Amino acid sequence: MLPGMLYIFLPLVVGYLIPIKSASLLDTINRSTSRLVFVILGLMGLSLAGLDNLSSNLNQILLLSVTFFFCIGVANLLALPILDFILKTKTEQHKQTIPLSQMVMESVKLVFVVGGGLILGLLLPIPLDWVDPASEGILLILLFLIGIQLRNSGMTLKQIILNKKGLSVALVVIVTSLLGGLLAAWLLELPYNHGLAMASGFGWYSLAGILMGDALGPVYGGASFLLELTRELVAIILIPIFIGRYPLTAIGYGGATSMDFTLPIIQTTGGVKCVPIAIVSGFILSLLVPILMLFFVSL
Repeated sequence: MLPGMLYIFLPLVVGYLIPIKSASLLDTINRSTSRLVFVILGLMGLSLAGLDNLSSNLNQILLLSVTFFFCIGVANLLALPILDFILKTKTEQHKQTIPLSQMVMESVKLVFVVGGGLILGLLLPIPLDWVDPASEGILLILLFLIGIQLRNSGMTLKQIILNKKGLSVALVVIVTSLLGGLLAAWLLELPYNHGLAMASGFGWYSLAGILMGDALGPVYGGASFLLELTRELVAIILIPIFIGRYPLTAIGYGGATSMDFTLPIIQTTGGVKCVPIAIVSGFILSLLVPILMLFFVSL
């Protein structure tokens, strides 16, 4: 399995080596990445439709996602407040309101894409043997574009190294998530490397679900997608509640999304001082999602 995983990982590395100066080209890449995510998630739904004993597999997806969600979430929330106690962080409370319903819908509509693919696969009398090869081919393109995005996100190595709080948040999230993944794997009697891989999504639901689905099949892919999507939706609710007293906890629970999707909530409710911490921790976690996930599934 290792050579196959390295083959999938290669486009990410190649993409990361490409610097781009043109803002319009970067915008095109960002839009293309979003569209490819929709395509692959639709194909994920088609893959689920092709499963034998679909109802029992859906129950397995729900069991996996709920178990990992609670184990990882509890582990994160037990450790991150300690970091807040050690590294005091001042916040600036603002009165602006965040359209949380709109942000929630941005996530929920991806569920409809997967559900739409599932329904089409069940209703249309078409063969589905082409879905997995198509998903893998599009995944290679997607990883290449994600590598370009990470390289051109504006983060320098110096900025990352000098931000002690951002590094600390990322480290705590990584360690506690992996411990939670091991606990969930033990409870569910799964291979421990699969548990570690499931725990390496850090809230990046689209990529995590795609990678797990490609490596371990649609059940793991669907469970990973649902796990990370639930984490993001809960983060949208928890960040405004926690950030005043526990800013590093709020940022850390946002995981990889603190660099992009939940960053507006962090900035508006916690102030500009929280932004560098969120960007650094989110960048590190985003970079490590494909690295750790592909590594663990290859063991």
